[in-house]
Amino acid sequence: MGNPVLLRGALTEPQFRPNSSFTVLGVRVHAVQICDVVAQMERWISDRKGSHFVAVTGMHGVSVAQHELSFKQILNSADLVVPDGMPLVWRGRWEGYPLKDRVSGSELMEIFCRATADRYRHFLYGGAPGVPERLAEVLTRQYGTRIVGTYSPPFRLLTEREKQDIETSIEATTPDVLWVGLSTPKQERWMAEYRQRLQVPVLLGVGAAFDFHTGRLRRAPLWMGENGLEWLFRLLIEPRRLWRRYLIGGSHFVWRNLLELLRIKTFT
Repeated sequence: MGNPVLLRGALTEPQFRPNSSFTVLGVRVHAVQICDVVAQMERWISDRKGSHFVAVTGMHGVSVAQHELSFKQILNSADLVVPDGMPLVWRGRWEGYPLKDRVSGSELMEIFCRATADRYRHFLYGGAPGVPERLAEVLTRQYGTRIVGTYSPPFRLLTEREKQDIETSIEATTPDVLWVGLSTPKQERWMAEYRQRLQVPVLLGVGAAFDFHTGRLRRAPLWMGENGLEWLFRLLIEPRRLWRRYLIGGSHFVWRNLLELLRIKTFT
């Protein structure tokens, strides 16, 4: 299964099995931990057989999928859908999987870069102007990460010419890992499209990780994240942007899960 990877200061053996997954409201979620994802990423890089994309998905992603069938199909086509958030971890435990922690995009990026140092080539796509460049400096200084390219896309739909230029730029740098920080569901749609256009072993959507690692956003205290309260912290930090996602979307998520767990309604 590969070498142990560093997880919160300790060496942890990967336990991932390809068929270890459960379904939440019609969305397949893999029963994995960060060490499993790191090991799988390294296998894909070593094999170099096509492009694979990883969706780091929590309550918000599953909620969006209830209203957008095309997005649900994208999530279910991902090579890995990892549980970013304690609600999915708790659901996995209910289904019989011994999950201990959530797989957050920011922590996954940090641990992968710390564990692999300069072993691989990385491209950073996403963030506001100047953010991916700043992130490149942070990762290079802290972990010795080899950043071979950065790009901050405009906040609008790309033209076909721009798509071709981006594809050419990424391919020219031959990255092993393409980190995408566009937020859900935009980043998953982008990866699903570009998986067919790029020869990059791993595409991975990490949402706000670009802003967390560059200090643009504060991260929730560890105890809040481990107890399923990161949503509350983020809501207090960005209430105008996130109130609908967490107060309305979160309520619907909880209600639908109860219906599903009580076998009152099936979501497909």
